[in-house]
Amino acid sequence: MSEQNPVLHLVCGKIAAGKSTLADRLASTPATVLISEDRWLSRLYPGEINGLEDYVRRSGCLADAMGPHVETLLCAGLSVVMDFPANTPNQRQRLRGIFESAGVAHRLHFLDVPDAVCKARLGQRNEDGTHDYAASDAEFDLFTSYFVPPAPEEGFTVITYDES
Repeated sequence: MSEQNPVLHLVCGKIAAGKSTLADRLASTPATVLISEDRWLSRLYPGEINGLEDYVRRSGCLADAMGPHVETLLCAGLSVVMDFPANTPNQRQRLRGIFESAGVAHRLHFLDVPDAVCKARLGQRNEDGTHDYAASDAEFDLFTSYFVPPAPEEGFTVITYDES
């Protein structure tokens, strides 16, 4: 077990901004567990997520189920990287409850990547077939329309990765 204090790592960024790549890197540190929303959703609901409404419903169910589990891991002394998008104030507030209940530190990793870069990465990712979901440009635009960067008044410890 690590002698360091556990941390809940959260990720914020548009589709194909690099959240999962960063999450994998963060999870490579000792005594750290990665929990990937996309991996869980693709296995629990194969073929059932066909748009924003489906995603919001299934993602909410998964987050509700995972919250107590993540809290248990944190209380056991493990750090956790939640590769769940913290892309809206409501999503971030739901995730805040986990680290506050566990009484541990957190880091909100914000990938500030321009749309054009994300769309280019998304096109490559879709072509390669390396991701659990292949989003279209239209889906990127729809999901991005709800994206809200973290604001100081939300009170998170934010680490920004600026690719502009």
